[in-house]
Amino acid sequence: MEEISPTAEKMEIAVASGSVTGDLRLHEFRSRIFRNTRWLRVWLPPRYDAPENSSRHYPVFYLNDGQNLFERETAFAGVEWQVDETADRLVRQEVIPPLIIVGIDNAQSDRMKEYLPYRSLNPPILRPQGKCYPNFLMNEVMPLVYERYRIARGPENTGLGGSSMGALISLYTVMEKPGWFGHLLLESPSLFISNRRIMKFARHFRQWPAKIYMAMGTQESGREEKDRQVVEDVRELSKILKHAGLDEDRLLLNIDEGATHNEGEWAKRFPEALTFLFAKREL
Repeated sequence: MEEISPTAEKMEIAVASGSVTGDLRLHEFRSRIFRNTRWLRVWLPPRYDAPENSSRHYPVFYLNDGQNLFERETAFAGVEWQVDETADRLVRQEVIPPLIIVGIDNAQSDRMKEYLPYRSLNPPILRPQGKCYPNFLMNEVMPLVYERYRIARGPENTGLGGSSMGALISLYTVMEKPGWFGHLLLESPSLFISNRRIMKFARHFRQWPAKIYMAMGTQESGREEKDRQVVEDVRELSKILKHAGLDEDRLLLNIDEGATHNEGEWAKRFPEALTFLFAKREL
């Protein structure tokens, strides 16, 4: 594994919102790689600051499109993933261990460029920046999180995920940085982009995360042929992963009948995803 060193400017502020459950902290974050500024949204588990937990280190789950995860006020169309409510409930019910969740805001007008590693004609992105994203995450985002919070190290304690294009760049990142991430969430991944080039990459990759949750609705676009194709894409990726050795304990594919392409659907599936990826192991 390569050394991670901090290379970004940052500032921390605390957040209190009527739609937030628990302790959510924001860091204004200047990226030298992308030359722009965004927020990192860090959700802390119950009793993180309790004296008895002062030496405890926590697993971490990085999620893309951070604006949509925790707050209605910032979420697309005012619909959030309810990541804070779900994580808080599952931790308190002892379904999953306490963990830290980091929402990485997208770059808004440059979102497609940052999440796309390959040139594309549809959508027309001729100067994609996605190949820089793994280094942005590893050398800018993660050092800040390690510096400010008590993070447990190792792939077994590190997850990554997103939806749509955010899922695509998550898939690309775990293949570009093998051995770093043990948990991967792929919600409605845009596998069709750039003539499905990401699938060619996946066929030759072997060092997959220990746990992968992948889901796709059957009415993602509302167009019958397109909907059929995106479902076939995730089924094909599932076959690739099974061929690489992932059994039902490591891979969960959810074909969600009637589900569309939006934050509300991803919020509905997040409890299942978080449980599958991080549930406490039975001894």
